Amino acid sequence: MKILVVLNDPPYGTERCYNGLRLAGALARRDGTEVRVFLFGDAVGCAVANQTLPDGYYHLDRMLLAVLRRGGLAGCCGTCLDARGLGAAELVAGARRSTLEEAADWTLWADKVVSF
Repeated sequence: MKILVVLNDPPYGTERCYNGLRLAGALARRDGTEVRVFLFGDAVGCAVANQTLPDGYYHLDRMLLAVLRRGGLAGCCGTCLDARGLGAAELVAGARRSTLEEAADWTLWADKVVSF
């Protein structure tokens, strides 16, 4: 099964990205499942490396890394990165700058698309 998880909301302030990455991580642990995560808008902040958060807070960068370690892919909308002054060098290892065309390709690739 091929699954695309699309995240749109800011990394913190709501739990949509948190729940989306929790689901992506759970799916990535399943045999026979391929997972890709595409980050649009403020969700590109989930892929910023080395986030500093208060004790007890969840680390979305680490959650995304867990998906990548299990063979998942992560694309970050390049236009969205630019609008937020973020460069590819600031992203966690394995997450990459991407395009709307790749998001379209991944959507066609997927058996299921889940959007948060």
